Amino acid sequence: MHEQTSVRPMIYASMFAALTAIGAFIRIPIPASPVPITLQVFFVLLAGLLLGSKWAGMSMIVYAMLGIIGFPVFSGGLSGIGVILGPTGGYLIGFVPAAFVTGLVTETFGRSTPAAVGAMIAGIAAIYLLGAFQLSVVAGLSIPQSVVIGVLPFLIGDSIKLVAALIVSRLAGQVIR
Repeated sequence: MHEQTSVRPMIYASMFAALTAIGAFIRIPIPASPVPITLQVFFVLLAGLLLGSKWAGMSMIVYAMLGIIGFPVFSGGLSGIGVILGPTGGYLIGFVPAAFVTGLVTETFGRSTPAAVGAMIAGIAAIYLLGAFQLSVVAGLSIPQSVVIGVLPFLIGDSIKLVAALIVSRLAGQVIR
């Protein structure tokens, strides 16, 4: 999205913060992991593809701040700084660089399918990196253990979300731009 002097980018960023919150309520627990499957990653990636680095990153900052100050926007209707400091907090924190990086790669390399897929893979990697690291620290796990319970169970689902975000971005991109 091109830089605009109107409120339009702010509205879109707010919309993606709200959509990410809604995505948190679509939750599938994983028995061996404190990290549930949600639709949040889909909206993080879509924000990056559609809004660009600045506004996508801003949308995830707004989302995280809403949760930190007490709005029940995190998975399971949770909120507060305790969630950010807990075992799943690294994933939530990772939404900010994920949206930013997805947008930045898209701005830098264009909107072709390979560029968009690469951008989203970089975004998902940011989420996994921060999430697995914090899971390891908070839960007292080794990095390989945190990858086994905090990354591997999500690879297939996040790949599906990546494809869905690509498709939706192609359809919605015509309206938003």
